[in-house]
Amino acid sequence: MPENLASLSAALLEWYARHARRLPWRVGDAAGPVDSYAVWVSEIMLQQTRVETVTPYFERWMSRFPDLAALAAAPQQDVLSLWEGLGYYSRARNLHKAAQMVVAEYHGELPRDSASLRRLPGIGRYTAGAIASIAFGLNEAALDGNIRRVYTRLFDISEPVGSRAPDGERRLWELATTIIQSLPPGAAGNFNQALMDLGATFCTPRKPSCPSCPLAEFCQARAAGVQEERPVEPPRPQVPRITVAAAVIRRQGLILLAQRPFKGLLGGLWEFPGGKLEAGEDFIACLQREICEELQAEIAVGAQLGVYRHAYTHFKVTLHAFECHLTQGEPQPIEAEQIRWVQVQQLLDFPMGKIDRQISRDLLANAASQSTF
Repeated sequence: MPENLASLSAALLEWYARHARRLPWRVGDAAGPVDSYAVWVSEIMLQQTRVETVTPYFERWMSRFPDLAALAAAPQQDVLSLWEGLGYYSRARNLHKAAQMVVAEYHGELPRDSASLRRLPGIGRYTAGAIASIAFGLNEAALDGNIRRVYTRLFDISEPVGSRAPDGERRLWELATTIIQSLPPGAAGNFNQALMDLGATFCTPRKPSCPSCPLAEFCQARAAGVQEERPVEPPRPQVPRITVAAAVIRRQGLILLAQRPFKGLLGGLWEFPGGKLEAGEDFIACLQREICEELQAEIAVGAQLGVYRHAYTHFKVTLHAFECHLTQGEPQPIEAEQIRWVQVQQLLDFPMGKIDRQISRDLLANAASQSTF
């Protein structure tokens, strides 16, 4: 811990007062936002997602769900539809569930202390600290990706940090807490936001703008010439690759959709039924087995519609979609929450993950092209 911590803090807060980013969840000046609901929504959306991506989603969200009560009263499908494309859908489900908990247990007011905040679904240590400091003026530490990078460079932390390095992460939290507690009461919100802004503008992951950084004179990693080597991350595990088949099952001009179980990956979203290719299977055998297991029906597999790829956090998927039709049995939602037969034009009404949305758009485009002949 440097002896000139007070000078560092003063320089950072002075810079933030002049150069704070203008973001829709902030009040419009360096004083920070006062709407705890807006702070909460923005912090959840910003988890593992860039500000440029989040901004239009946040604005649409606040237009549709302007306050906590509106979110709590909304159907989950409306929540998922508005979230579609932002990814990590458990965040949306947790926001919705937490809003309902706040209405039921806290009289519709977001709790003001980090311990109570962490009782709510989807709020962990970082998010609780961010909300408590930014919305309620408490001197609570926060560590997002930007803040973590700034701290590891300012104090030249050479050990690995992050979720896969618990010892280094624990020490980094201890450092952050010590720094925050040294600040005057109520200053942590601006201080945390200033660190976020600094990490997004000057202290970037690659090629940081060190000469013009307002904290350049305090940065120990820069003094040692190792700023681009911080933070140190543990080795990444190999990312599995999964091959999946999906059935576009048609009957009398309608297409079958299945709603995924509410728990788990893409919970509550709609998809074209199918599943993972097992060892020794071809796509036809895979789809026939999956439809039998999931829907207790039998299908004939026709032409391939397309190949679709998407990278999730811990694995990558290649999906092959096929035209299919029923040969026996009436589909039942054995492994799905529910199933629906829908018109092609209705596909846009159902919230989907990225791959299923790509398939639905291709189906809509094909239907439009055929209607012109």
